[in-house]
Amino acid sequence: MTLRHHAPPRHRSLLLVAAIAAAGVVGCASVVSSATTRMAQNLSAAVLNQTDPETVRQGAPAYLLLIDSLIEDDPDNGGTLRAGARLYVAYAAAFVTDQQRAQLLTARAMDYAGRALCRDFSAACAPDARRPDAFAAALESATRADVDTLYTWGIARAAWIQARSGDWEAIADLPKVESAMRRVVALDEGYQHGAAHGILGVLATLRPEALGGRPEEGRRHFERAIELSGGSDLMGLVRYARHYARLVFDRPLHDRLLQQVMAAQTARPGLTLSNTLAKEQARRLLAEADGYF
Repeated sequence: MTLRHHAPPRHRSLLLVAAIAAAGVVGCASVVSSATTRMAQNLSAAVLNQTDPETVRQGAPAYLLLIDSLIEDDPDNGGTLRAGARLYVAYAAAFVTDQQRAQLLTARAMDYAGRALCRDFSAACAPDARRPDAFAAALESATRADVDTLYTWGIARAAWIQARSGDWEAIADLPKVESAMRRVVALDEGYQHGAAHGILGVLATLRPEALGGRPEEGRRHFERAIELSGGSDLMGLVRYARHYARLVFDRPLHDRLLQQVMAAQTARPGLTLSNTLAKEQARRLLAEADGYF
């Protein structure tokens, strides 16, 4: 995730870093709803485990239309709404450079994620929860069962803001993203390989310390995310290098992290596509390092 105003599109990180978590089906839930959820999950897994980003780049629009049709057929299915939001986030963040198009795609992601949030955790959608402080207070009643929905909403909102980085009203929602990720960490910090820690690390390092940034807090989040993933989430290493090492001008740390990415295995269940993209980004960051440092 990259929310810096000056970051070029080619440096965008993949927001979607793990497979879609299974939605629970209890009691007499319909077979159709269950099948729709499984199809959405399997579709997401197929994308996330792809080794060729170009295949995803060319094929993803068809995937998006398919998941739109699944949601149209079963509009209240939380699992399908979350899967749709994540696929739109992944495609927009990883492959779309046109700002207007990114805004359209992230608006769709936000629609799906918002509907899932209101369906699964209505307190966060109450009128009095629109303010960041009230939203954070509402999240205090969330339980571990709400983690998947909160995380999906957080990455969708982050992508929505990223696509509108010149709009201060959009940027004003960053505290809500931070609140959602902090609650995910509090409830299940190992969720999605510790991805919420990685996003909190990015949010803490958007600015230098002199301008209100919190680089050392960000470093702790990045390191915890890497620890929780066992180093298997290579995008976490790239984020650490780009957002922290570059912010504090630590060239040895920067190069060590990126060389670790280049030497690592990319094939990991749910992380293969993200890891492949991470290697591409690591290669570019290393090539540009002399000019940056």
